[in-house]
Amino acid sequence: MDKVKVTINGMEVFVPADYTVLMAAREVNIDIPTLCYLKDINEIAACRLCVVEADIDGRPLRNLPASCVLKVENGMNVRTNTTRVREAVRTNLELILANHNRECLTCFRNGTCELQKLCDEMGIGEIPYQGQKRKVRLDNISSSIVRDSSKCILCGRCISVCKDVQGIGILDFTKRGFETEVAPAFDYSMADAPCVYCGQCIQACPVAALRERTNIDDVWDALDDPDKYVIVQTAPAVRASLGEEFGMPVGTRVTGKMVAGLRRLGFNNVFDTDFTADLTILEEGTELLGRIKNGGKLPMITSCSPGWIRYCEIFYPEFVENLSSCKSPQQMFGAIAKSYYAEKMGLDPKKMVVVSIMPCTSKKSEAARPEMEVDGIRDVDFSLTTRELGNMIKQARIDFKRLPDEDFDKVLGEYTGAGVIFGATGGVMEAALRTVADILTGEDLEDIEYQAVRGIEGVKEATLRLPIGGVETDVNVAVVHGTKNAALVLEAIKAGKRNYHFIEVMACPGGCVHGGGQSHVSSKDRLDVNPKISRANALYAEDVIMANRKSHKNPEVIKLYADYLKEPNSHLSHKLLHTHYTAKKQYVIENQKDFDDLI
Repeated sequence: MDKVKVTINGMEVFVPADYTVLMAAREVNIDIPTLCYLKDINEIAACRLCVVEADIDGRPLRNLPASCVLKVENGMNVRTNTTRVREAVRTNLELILANHNRECLTCFRNGTCELQKLCDEMGIGEIPYQGQKRKVRLDNISSSIVRDSSKCILCGRCISVCKDVQGIGILDFTKRGFETEVAPAFDYSMADAPCVYCGQCIQACPVAALRERTNIDDVWDALDDPDKYVIVQTAPAVRASLGEEFGMPVGTRVTGKMVAGLRRLGFNNVFDTDFTADLTILEEGTELLGRIKNGGKLPMITSCSPGWIRYCEIFYPEFVENLSSCKSPQQMFGAIAKSYYAEKMGLDPKKMVVVSIMPCTSKKSEAARPEMEVDGIRDVDFSLTTRELGNMIKQARIDFKRLPDEDFDKVLGEYTGAGVIFGATGGVMEAALRTVADILTGEDLEDIEYQAVRGIEGVKEATLRLPIGGVETDVNVAVVHGTKNAALVLEAIKAGKRNYHFIEVMACPGGCVHGGGQSHVSSKDRLDVNPKISRANALYAEDVIMANRKSHKNPEVIKLYADYLKEPNSHLSHKLLHTHYTAKKQYVIENQKDFDDLI
C-alpha cells in the first residue's frame, strides 16, 4: 500500500495511507489519550480525548479533530502537546467526571480503571463543573453480570462489542439527553434480556459500569465454616492470566504460584479442572464416535462453553439436539468431587463446597442452572473469575510474586497437555482429535499437534481421514470462536453450504483465554500485546512440557473409569456427567419485578 509522509510533534514518519493519525502517532511512540476507542471495534470519536492540532501544507484543519478517525494525508503536520490540546483534553475529562460516580476508593475497578488512569496522568485535582449526577440504576439480578448506570461514561464500547463482535446486540443507548444510558431494550434486566453472559462487554468497559457479580464473600464464609470441606478447581486459562493481577506481563504462566496461593487461602484441596477436561474428551469423543457409527444427530457441537450453550438455546434452538450431552469440565468436576472423591475420602457430599476459578462470567450462570445437580446435590457451589481470585489473594495479604511453585493435589489434580489447551480456541478440538485418532487407528500417534485448528481466525476448518467401522472416512471438523462467527457457521449448515461431523464453539473471541472474567487489559495496552495470542501461547507452552499430552493417557482418569465409572458413556457416566439443554425465549419477565423494585 502507498505510504504518506506525516510530521508528528516535529518527527517525520511514513505510514500507510489508510492509517489514522492515532495509529501513525503510535508508530513513533507518541501516546495520544483515548477512552472510547477500541481498535477495529469502537472508533466513533465520542469521548473527544484524542484531539490534536493539525494542518496540511500550512492549512490548519478546522477545530480540534479527533485523531482516532482522522485519516492521514501526505504533508500533514500534527501537534499532540500544545496548550490548546492539553486544555481541551483536560476540559473533556472534567466534563465526563462532572456527572460520574466518583467513589473511586470503593469502586471495583479502582486501580484498573482507564478513566482514573487518565485523570491521574492529566493531574485532575478539582472538578469545576458541579451539577446533577447520573442516576444510580444497579442491575444485579443476573447470576453473572452487574450493570451500574452511575459509572457509565457513554463511550459505547460495550455496545459495539456486543453488536459487532458477538452479533447479539442486547445493549444500546436508551432515552435522551442527560437521561441517556446504556441498557437492554424495554428497560429489561440483564437477567431477562437474551444476554449470554459472555462478559465481553465487561472486557470492553473502561470503567465499572459493567462487572461480574462477585461471590468472594460467599467463598470466605465457606472457608471460615469448620463444618464445610471446601475444595477448589482451576480452569486452564486462569494460569495464563492471573499473574496480570499482580503486575506480571500479559500471558505469564503462573500455574505453580496459583496453586500455592489457593492453598494459603485455606482450601482443603486444590485441584485442576484440566482433570475433567481430560474426562470430557473421553465422554465427548465416545459420544461423537457413537453418533457417526449409529447415524446420530450430526454435526455434534461441543458443550464446554456456557455462553455458547445459552446462545444456541436462545437464537438457534433448532440446533439444541446437535449439542453434546456432556456437561462442561467445570460441572463434571463438581459431580465427580461430590460422588467419587467424597466416597473415596469418606466425606459427606452435603458438607462439601466446590469452588471453581474460571476465566468466564457465564460460568456463574452455568453453575446456577437447575439441571446442574445430581440427586439434589449441586455440582458447583460458587464460580469465581480470575479477577476475583486475584482480589482474594490481595485481601489475604499474600505476596503472590514470591510464592513458591507447588503442585496440585492428587486424585483430581492429574492432567495432560490436552487438558491444558482447552483454554485456547481450537484446544478442545485438538484434544479430542489426539484421542479419537489413537482410538480409531489403534496406534499411539506421534504427530499430535493439529495446527489447522490453532490460531485466532474466526472460523477454522479441517478434514481428517480416519478409519471408522473399518472404513476410511473423511471427518470434517470446524472450530469457531465468538457467537457472531457461530451464527455464520450455523447459517451455512442450514443453507446446505457446509457439512461437518464435529464443531467446537467458544462464545468468547479467542476462547477462554479472553473470557469475560480474565484480567483487564486496557485499550492502550492491547495495541502492544494481543492477550488472545499471548495467553494461548502460555497454554501451548505448558502442553509441550507435559509427560502425557493425550487425555486418554491420564492415569487418574483411567483409574476413575476402572474403579467407578467403568467406561465412557456408561449408565453412571450419564447420570453424573451428562445433561440436557432446552430452547429458551429471547425475552422473559421472570426477574423484572425484582429489578423494578431495585430502581
